[in-house]
Amino acid sequence: MKRTRRKFSPEFKARVALEALKEDKTLQELASKYELHPNQISAWKLDFIANASVVFEKKKDKAEDDINEQKLYSKIGELQIQVDFLKKVLGK
Repeated sequence: MKRTRRKFSPEFKARVALEALKEDKTLQELASKYELHPNQISAWKLDFIANASVVFEKKKDKAEDDINEQKLYSKIGELQIQVDFLKKVLGK
């Protein structure tokens, strides 16, 4: 029987990486606790450290994102109308 690949949520990975950073337990102890390979925990820990600066970056204004999203939906609507019109005209 073939074992399926396990998928872990970002929250789980962050929790494990934070525990590894605390260094209260060894990697082997954490690996046993979470049923992971120590190398996987080390990799998550390195990723966590490498991407820690993202937490402090300014987030885009949500209103700006909403405006851009509305513009895109408007453009999609226009293009759909053009496609429908061309199907009618050329389909005859």
